[in-house]
Amino acid sequence: MKKYTDKKGRRMVLGDVHGAYHALIQVLERSGFDYENDLLITIGDIVDGWEDSFMVIEELLKIPNRIDIMGNHDNWFRQFIERGIHEVSWTQGGLSTAKSYAKAVGLDLMINKINNYDGVGYLLNLNSGDVPETHKTFFKRQHHYYKDDKNNLFVHGGINLTIPLNETLPYIMMWDRHLWRRAMSVKDTGMSLIYVEDFNDIFIGHTATTFYGSDKPIKADKVWNVDTGAGGGGKLTIMDVDTNEYWQSDNVPDLYPDDEHNEKNWV
Repeated sequence: MKKYTDKKGRRMVLGDVHGAYHALIQVLERSGFDYENDLLITIGDIVDGWEDSFMVIEELLKIPNRIDIMGNHDNWFRQFIERGIHEVSWTQGGLSTAKSYAKAVGLDLMINKINNYDGVGYLLNLNSGDVPETHKTFFKRQHHYYKDDKNNLFVHGGINLTIPLNETLPYIMMWDRHLWRRAMSVKDTGMSLIYVEDFNDIFIGHTATTFYGSDKPIKADKVWNVDTGAGGGGKLTIMDVDTNEYWQSDNVPDLYPDDEHNEKNWV
């Protein structure tokens, strides 16, 4: 993967967007993001949650210098694109994504509740052919991790501290929360975690900092958590990888006062 060392712009990492297009526009504008020269690293979970997943992808596609990390929500949508079946039956915020794509293509979305392993799900008339090819390519090209020339690691969920990256399962990278919990356990103690590989900083999303009483990025040990709760009651964050300066949106619910989204149990 290209390291982008020849680029003159800043290197920016974007927290979990969860379909919040208005928040995305705010952080790009407030950070003065340069669409032609800056590099954007998206940390995953682009879709599912608020009503504008389609528009979020459209905006990101305007940015030529971009590295996209796959989140668990993105993976569910990718599986729908590839197999025509949504793994969790459009739950966990997925119904909003389906509504967004149906609206974009002018489809009158039919929604039928069904039983699944969680007790409820949805059967829709949206099919993978309704997703534009440019969007399909976006999800197919997402990476499970990115390691830059300064030994910074970007991964959606986390890693196993004792297993090398090239031996780590994609599932772990998308879903792991142990790295963040262990990093928080040594925060402000003077102790450090032991890693099997050498990293400078590790940037993650997946576990919102709002669960830890903050709507701002938190650093614990070497780990920067930039998921500041845009999928729920928090804000969206964009951070300069090299200076750690960051910019945030308004509280996302304030940007979507009429959105029906109110799920509390995302993962």
